[in-house]
Amino acid sequence: MEILLLVIIIAGGWLMFTYNRLVTWRNRVKEASSDIEVQQKRRYDLIPNIVETVKGYAKHEDAVFTQVTEARTAAMGATDPRAKLAAENALSSTLKSLFAVSEAYPDLKANQNFLHLQQELTDTENKIQAARRFFNTNVRDYNTSLEHFPTNMVANWLGFKAFDFFDAEPESEKPVAVKF
Repeated sequence: MEILLLVIIIAGGWLMFTYNRLVTWRNRVKEASSDIEVQQKRRYDLIPNIVETVKGYAKHEDAVFTQVTEARTAAMGATDPRAKLAAENALSSTLKSLFAVSEAYPDLKANQNFLHLQQELTDTENKIQAARRFFNTNVRDYNTSLEHFPTNMVANWLGFKAFDFFDAEPESEKPVAVKF
């Protein structure tokens, strides 16, 4: 009887420890996801300022401004994780186009406001990349813990689900084509 009680206590303790560990990892993934959203919000707030600054110098580049505005709107409105990823990648691509257009305007490149906004956006993009790496690290650790035996049985029983990694689209590695 004492051995049975000891086995039940050990099994209950292990189950509690496993559950708490999975909750901790899941919360770390959610925190990392939130970090990405904070930086994306910062980028969304910077984009209208950059577009307006560039518009003052590059009045005939309306197509680029429209693309950036549409991509920003799509990224802000995306709710599904896969749609959000695609919209964020499209936004990054259109921002590259915007900065490529600015290269044709020497006065714009010398404008202190534009340089400051460009630096802020570059800093934000770097923070987004760091947040994505942090997110992917936490997703890897969480998903790995879900796959380990016997934790996987507890995870399945308690309804823990794996998260998807934040992957860049293959097109995001291509250079931006600029046509004047």
